[in-house]
Amino acid sequence: MAAQLGVTEEEKKTLTQPSPAKAGEGYREKTASPYPNGQRSVSLPGLDPRARARHMRAMLIETEPTPNPATLKFLPGRTVMDAGTRDFTSPEEAEASPLAEALFDLGDVAGVFFGRDFISVTAGEGVDWRGLKPDVLAILLDHFSAEMPLFRPGSAGGFSVPAEDAAFPENPEDADIVAQIKELIETRVRPAVAGDGGDIVYRGFDQGKVYLQMQGACSGCPSSTATLKNGIEQLLKYYVPEVTEVRAV
Repeated sequence: MAAQLGVTEEEKKTLTQPSPAKAGEGYREKTASPYPNGQRSVSLPGLDPRARARHMRAMLIETEPTPNPATLKFLPGRTVMDAGTRDFTSPEEAEASPLAEALFDLGDVAGVFFGRDFISVTAGEGVDWRGLKPDVLAILLDHFSAEMPLFRPGSAGGFSVPAEDAAFPENPEDADIVAQIKELIETRVRPAVAGDGGDIVYRGFDQGKVYLQMQGACSGCPSSTATLKNGIEQLLKYYVPEVTEVRAV
């Protein structure tokens, strides 16, 4: 997670209202099909092969590296989540989504994250992306070309996981402070880290300490600690003097 979130010199001179940070543009690779020359592909159950062939010709999926070497970001060129995000860290959690379940069924996937217009996939320890990437692309192409539902009926598909409620007890007297922290996270932090294929969720504020949860590419990223301390903590301390420390949970 290498998003630039520190306070600029201009901000230090004049206190301004927070504005959304622009996510950095990374390398993108467009992929029409991971199996050239008519080789097999991984198919999702119930997909008509003729429909798949018809729609896939017009579909491209872009791929981007992330600061986390174990995670790749896939952009299908359409909305993935209408609202919120969804993080899957185990096959059991993935049962709510046919797409996430199919990715975990590959056996080499350790995490799946749905953002607004992207899917981040984290490979298991020691897995080589050169072998895994074609299978992931085949599943994504199958899913989106067939316009299959992202979640199973009756699942909590529209909600972020975990829910963005406070995980730590909060003092009602801190309501104004918490509101400022949440606004900064929504307008400055989350747009920046989404560009890196991840998300950061507010989990609580207690006695000066802000608790955040890393998701997607941010989870397990070698640079996440530096970004948390040198970027997010610095930003929150500058705008909200009551903040003394930021911790990951």
